[in-house]
Amino acid sequence: MMTFSFRIFVATMLAMTAACAHVGEEVQGGAVIEAPAGLIRGFEENGLQAFKGIPYAAPPVGDARWKPPAAAAAWEGELDATAFGPACMQFRANPESIYAENLEAMSEDCLSLNIWKPEGVKKAPVFVWIHGGALRGGASGLSMYDGAALAKSGLVVVSINYRLGALGYLAHPELSAESPDGVSGNYGLLDQIAALEWVQDNIEAFGGDPDNVTIAGESAGALSVMYLMASPSARGLFHKAIAQSAYMISTPALKEARYGVPSAEAIGLYVADKLGAKDIAALREMDADSVIKQSAKAGYVAWGTVDGVVLPEELTTVFDRGEQAPVPIIAGFNSGEIRSLRALLPKAPKNAGEYEKAINESYGELAEAFLKQYPSADLEESMLATTRDAMYGWTAERLVRQQSDIGAAGYLYIFNHGYSAANRAGLHAFHASEIPYVFGTIHNTTPNWPEIPDTLEEKRLSDAMLSYWSSFARDGAPSAPREDEWRPYEPNEAYMYFEDAPEGGATDLLPGMFELHEEVMCRRRAANVAWNWNVGVASPPLPPQAPGCR
Repeated sequence: MMTFSFRIFVATMLAMTAACAHVGEEVQGGAVIEAPAGLIRGFEENGLQAFKGIPYAAPPVGDARWKPPAAAAAWEGELDATAFGPACMQFRANPESIYAENLEAMSEDCLSLNIWKPEGVKKAPVFVWIHGGALRGGASGLSMYDGAALAKSGLVVVSINYRLGALGYLAHPELSAESPDGVSGNYGLLDQIAALEWVQDNIEAFGGDPDNVTIAGESAGALSVMYLMASPSARGLFHKAIAQSAYMISTPALKEARYGVPSAEAIGLYVADKLGAKDIAALREMDADSVIKQSAKAGYVAWGTVDGVVLPEELTTVFDRGEQAPVPIIAGFNSGEIRSLRALLPKAPKNAGEYEKAINESYGELAEAFLKQYPSADLEESMLATTRDAMYGWTAERLVRQQSDIGAAGYLYIFNHGYSAANRAGLHAFHASEIPYVFGTIHNTTPNWPEIPDTLEEKRLSDAMLSYWSSFARDGAPSAPREDEWRPYEPNEAYMYFEDAPEGGATDLLPGMFELHEEVMCRRRAANVAWNWNVGVASPPLPPQAPGCR
């Protein structure tokens, strides 16, 4: 039932009214905000105020498991918001992973958010961060996501938790029958929408502007950004988007098998059977930890579900029709994405001859263009680049192209920055390595993260990236003092190159890359074949040319 590719992915990818609000009221021991949700006590530090672990929805436990988020209950007196809430239930990461960080607490009762703000600010841009982790791991309270530096640039920064794994994305016929809309799955996405609704209702009390909200995320957080852009339920809740290392791969449908993948409901039935649960009532009686662990062991992988309601269609189709949110976007990827995600790579051929034979057999009339882009002279680098581009590079360029097509500005980047510790480990510009530069947390990374040098050059790059991101959140045009201009993608296919310093002015990133992978996706979509990391020597035979494709 679960495909080999999905199992690889599991192994690999083990983040009252505002008018009467008293903004930043100082009290002994901290700061209290009177928001529509209630009185919220945070703390003050270095000219900032922080509020952590604020519940934005009711606990999704008991009968509320696998239901859309409900409003959080009102609290009496002041809510203590001085510590992060627990992370949502998940596998603990491999302690040797560069991404591993100790999560002090995990709980099914995890729907909370955090806010950092400058003191006394009013109508400030709002930056909402959605963590990554393959929709099965991560948390808003990780050290790299500390919002203090971004807040010092004048933003109100929000980070959110959302349900993960089977608890966040499982679909099932019984769950669909419970729903007034006849759908199931997408609970983690609905959590994100609920958090954005909470922001709309409450953020003005914290000095934020509900009419100037940017959603941003990396990896699965960027996938979530695209889901939100595609979802009618999220329309109007945000005004700009940032997608770092997004991947617009094929998505399961609720009730029908598509692209070689069973329906989401069929997958849910399979998981329930593997967990020994005869119905949803039995699944709800299981403890959350068992659901997470046993479902992953059974091969379950968390995805959004194309249900016709929350997600009306495949992401590629929604964007092709121009039905996505018409908002400006920053989108980009890292040159070394797959260096830290090597389990996504297929087995390497023995030699250049075998490689070329496999490509010719799989790509047919596109083989020449493929081998020009990914030659056999350096098999390892070509295979790393193939999977990188098929997932992340193609997606980034597709996003800026298609936002430009509907009249919304798109800004493209590639991050190619390395430093000694990362390079020695074979991790030049690896997946997520840009995050601490954006957040200004280059000296606050995970324990196994290659140590970023304490140099003026590293600080300059971080300052620049933070400025580009915060200025984009402010007015939709990324800029940084004394740094190169970041021009929009159109009309000249411009992009920003982040290496040792920002370099603007370049055009036509990786010539031919986008066109090749767009054509492959188009043909596969027309032939009902999945598109993801099944590329290069792992590619199925290329389907014939189809109407609407090149």
